[in-house]
Amino acid sequence: MEQLTLFEMPEMTQEFADKANYIVERFSADGFCCEDARQALEKKYEPILEITNKFDRRSVSYQLSKKDALHSWLKYKEGFSADLVNTLLDDMDVRIGDTVMDPFMGSGTTALVCQMRGIHTIGYDIMPLSEIAIKAKVNVMRYDIEEIKRMTDTFTSLVMPKDYLGKTPYITITDTAYPELNEKFIQYAKEWIFQSDYSNEAKNLFTLCMINSLERCSYTSKSGQYLSWDSRSKKVFNANVARKKAGRKLLPKHYCREVIGNIREAVQEELEHVLSDIKMIQSNGYMESSANICFKQSSALFELPQVQSESITGVITSPPYCNRYDYTRTYALELVYLGNGEENIKEMRQALLSCTVENKSKVEALKEYYEKTGALDRFHYIYDAIKTNAAFQEIITAMERRKSNGDLNNKGVLRMVEGYFTELAFIYAELYRICKKGAFVAFVNDNVRYGGEVIPIDYLSTSFAEQFGFTPVKVFCLKQQKGNSSQQMKKYGRVPLRKSITIWKK
Repeated sequence: MEQLTLFEMPEMTQEFADKANYIVERFSADGFCCEDARQALEKKYEPILEITNKFDRRSVSYQLSKKDALHSWLKYKEGFSADLVNTLLDDMDVRIGDTVMDPFMGSGTTALVCQMRGIHTIGYDIMPLSEIAIKAKVNVMRYDIEEIKRMTDTFTSLVMPKDYLGKTPYITITDTAYPELNEKFIQYAKEWIFQSDYSNEAKNLFTLCMINSLERCSYTSKSGQYLSWDSRSKKVFNANVARKKAGRKLLPKHYCREVIGNIREAVQEELEHVLSDIKMIQSNGYMESSANICFKQSSALFELPQVQSESITGVITSPPYCNRYDYTRTYALELVYLGNGEENIKEMRQALLSCTVENKSKVEALKEYYEKTGALDRFHYIYDAIKTNAAFQEIITAMERRKSNGDLNNKGVLRMVEGYFTELAFIYAELYRICKKGAFVAFVNDNVRYGGEVIPIDYLSTSFAEQFGFTPVKVFCLKQQKGNSSQQMKKYGRVPLRKSITIWKK
């Protein structure tokens, strides 16, 4: 008799009492739109919903990793914790020599945890920050400590000439982001490290430390969909001059932080931090793993179809959430430092999974790609399944009605939601193909609400996964629910929005 994994074991009796607070009773505020298909999903998957203490909000975010050696080297707020990955790997029964997929690799937590356990990984990410961070972390056992120390000491004593005229480049959304001294020194230090004779590994580590320091040495902070600007910046000052002249209300006083950091001190602190971690990890006798991390800066949409069928033992990932957050804007300082210009960043924004109102449909591009690779029939198989998903079509119809009724604060929300699930469905279909029989898939995601319409991302994704052959195993729901926006609560009231980890099995 096949032994049940922890995923498949029946939930504990005490969990039942909690479920009522996490079940959505009304998907469409005021009964404005049909919700029968969404209610059917709620009823269908309720038996596998488990309100759990096993994971918490810190597990599915950067918070648990920010003090961990190695995992804290990139301050990537959208990442999840190493503890979460270790727990999932244990429950998946992934063994040494197996291969795990992370189609949205981010800061590389899944890959690094797997490597430490002797497990191979394959993954992708469009953001170039991922490649910098993963390369830096993978080299932890290879760094020459004396070289890193020498680089740190030399950087600390750098003297920028008083007549130096260089300054870090800007794009429109980052213009005047730094105090003058910082904008000059950032460029000076970049030129210094480029011209130095340090190893490529050391230079990459320096680059990581620099991009980790930019935000706290700027007049900006990452705030939801965009960068938030400090009142002391030239951008806000100039905007208020123009507003005053036009007789408009001035922008309110807002400080991103009490003190704008000095870039030299910030980078020095980062270098000393990673050097301390390197010394600790190397001195602990950690044996370098022979497990490979195969990373490519690219889109999983166009890379997964090339992966060999039935070659993956498990999947642990978290896609960008359907929350309108634009990572190319929130990480604009870092992207510009890495040499990306206005047009390049716009192209990157379109290539990302559709999670902003600016994203355009990728259906035609996908069709052309599948046709070019001789797999047009497979494209139609996947796309036809998407179009026949009753809950998805109900949501799109509801979004169209809300748009016509003026309930969406941005007309692009409809296109974003449709693109988001269409693209994820292609990901789910390809993951089923490349997973071995018995493989588990874990997706971290949040449910959302737009224009009074609840979109159950956990259950809708699970229904797509089931269409392509996966068996739904568990929907772990965190006790901490995602908050509703104040605008939606005021207009439509509050509804529970789950933060979930969905588990499927091939």
